[in-house]
Amino acid sequence: MRYWLMKSEPDEFSIDDLKRVKREGWSGVRNYQARNFMRDEMKCGDMILFYHSSCRPPGVAGIAKVSKESHPDPSAFNQKSAYYDEKSSPEKPRWFMVEVEFVEKFKKYVTLDEIKERKTLSQMKVIQKGSRLSITPVTKKEFDTICKMGQA
Repeated sequence: MRYWLMKSEPDEFSIDDLKRVKREGWSGVRNYQARNFMRDEMKCGDMILFYHSSCRPPGVAGIAKVSKESHPDPSAFNQKSAYYDEKSSPEKPRWFMVEVEFVEKFKKYVTLDEIKERKTLSQMKVIQKGSRLSITPVTKKEFDTICKMGQA
C-alpha cells in the first residue's frame, strides 16, 4: 500500500463534497508528473490525505482512498469541458484519472502551518518551496502523523 496527498480547491470539490457523493473520479489533472502518479503508481486501497488548497488556511481536511485504478479521463475528450485536450482521444488517451472514495473527515483540520511546525514532516513535498504538484507521495509515517493531528 502507498500513501498520497491530493490537493483540491474546496470551492470546487471539498472533503464534504466527497463525503456526500461517497466516490468521485479525480478528473482534470493536467500535469504530467501528477498524471504519471495516477496512471502508473496509484492502486486500489492506497490511502490519501485530502488537502484543501487555494484557501485560507490550506491544510488536510480528511482521508480518502483509491477505489478505482487508472483509466482515461473523459473530460479530455469533451469539447465543452475546461479540461478538453484536442490531442487526446479515447483511442490514444493522454490524460488519466483514478476514482477516490471518502473515508473520514478529520475532527480537527490540519493546517499547512501546523505541518510546517512538525520536524517529523519536514520532508513532505507540500511544504517544499516551489512544489505545486496536486498529487504527491507521502510516507506511512507522515500519513500516520497527520492522521493523529487530525484526531486531536
